[in-house]
Amino acid sequence: MLPFVYRITKYDPAHRDERGHYTGAEDTVSDHGPVEEAYLTATAAFAEAAGVDQLEIREPQIGGFAHFGLEPPVHGYGLADLFPAGPAGFHDGALVQIAVGLELVRTMLRDNGAWCRLEAEGALTVHVGWDQYLYIGSNLPCETALARTRALGLFPERISASPYDFAPDDAAYVQRPADADFWTRVHWTVGPHRAVFLKEVFATNASRWHRLTCDTIETVRSQLAPRSQLAVWSDLLTDVDKAVAALPDEGLVEIVREDEDGQITSTVVDETQFEAATSQLVGARSAGVVSMYPGEDLPLFTAVLPDSDGVLRARWQTEPTPGDRDWAFLKTLRRGQVVTGTVTTIAGFGVTFVDIGGFTAMINLPELSWRPFNHPSDVVSVGQEVTAEVLGVDMVRERVQLSLRAVQEDPWPQMAQRIGQVVIGPVTKIVPFGVFVRIEDRVDGFEGLVHTSELDESSGDVVEVGNALTVKIIDVDLAHRRIVLSHVQALTSPADGWPGD
Repeated sequence: MLPFVYRITKYDPAHRDERGHYTGAEDTVSDHGPVEEAYLTATAAFAEAAGVDQLEIREPQIGGFAHFGLEPPVHGYGLADLFPAGPAGFHDGALVQIAVGLELVRTMLRDNGAWCRLEAEGALTVHVGWDQYLYIGSNLPCETALARTRALGLFPERISASPYDFAPDDAAYVQRPADADFWTRVHWTVGPHRAVFLKEVFATNASRWHRLTCDTIETVRSQLAPRSQLAVWSDLLTDVDKAVAALPDEGLVEIVREDEDGQITSTVVDETQFEAATSQLVGARSAGVVSMYPGEDLPLFTAVLPDSDGVLRARWQTEPTPGDRDWAFLKTLRRGQVVTGTVTTIAGFGVTFVDIGGFTAMINLPELSWRPFNHPSDVVSVGQEVTAEVLGVDMVRERVQLSLRAVQEDPWPQMAQRIGQVVIGPVTKIVPFGVFVRIEDRVDGFEGLVHTSELDESSGDVVEVGNALTVKIIDVDLAHRRIVLSHVQALTSPADGWPGD
């Protein structure tokens, strides 16, 4: 915030009430003449006093459903000839010379349909408010500019801050940058045989639509206006009859139209304009309807283009989608982090899903426990609260892998200390190359393999599942998590006695 802020108006302070509202009889629209020129001259005087010869456009707005003044917007939004490349040149971060900046001030004073904040970071801000109020902030007192302003017949007043200083809707909300991860996510979403639709907003109420395929993503990306807001939509466009049928009885909607050449245009209408708008869909290849009310229709995910150095300086705040909230949550996670969650689903293919802070993470079968089990439900149950370690965060596919066993003590090193012990345990499985024997007195006890060569067949007894068998632990392979047992060697060694006679 700059230390010197002035409200500059054509109104005598004696004609304002205690809230600062003008109560006199003077017109509250531009006179398109001497008073308007006085405002522009005063603005130029402050820029000169602050040593500023360029201004940056911030948070540009075009048209809209509410006007900043009382005059109706005119064709061209007051931007005619200011941006040769068209309205898309009127974007956040665009640098303009003072002469162009003054024309933008004129546009705002006349309410010609465009508005923005004009700033030179750390040096000067110019904001145009309702009813011919001008707010100028400077890092210097600018006494000569103040004197010049008074001589022009305007009234400058020192105030603490401009009411048009940028203030985020939610200071805690972190906007997703359209960085390498974002574009990789777009490629992954499109896939080899799909298309998605990208809405590019370069100024409030000014946008372009693009169809994205694997072949067009990079071309579209190269043509986006700097600092644009981006929204990725899936399956937005459908056949025209379905789009018309999707119109509500009333309300504000954006109708999107794709013509036979693949050009996509859109218009915002309410129920009084539905008939005229739908008549324009004749001959369209496809169309779509998007509600303009918060929360009703949401894209897959959104982002804002960072500057060329990778820094996100645009201050747009889009309405967060579930995908955006997932991304923001994933940004807080790190490999090795311990989290707490609730088991929501045990899938038929063995994966366990856990809700961690509103995001669904997964636990693959081997990560449920160090110990053997037959089914995930032997280890966890739906609704159970669990503590797990984050194994990995995939920002592209937006997946999180967890491990329950990583937060448990690994029992295998203790098992390695039992090499040489003789125990009696039940046979759990018979395979062509030997039998498996459980060597711990617990349902999830470890099992070891007695190879056929280590079975004593001299007695002639047939080994069956459930039989108690005396075995010696001859090796514990920690790398491969395997236990090797011998029945032959156990017969020459005293047993520990479990499970006993």
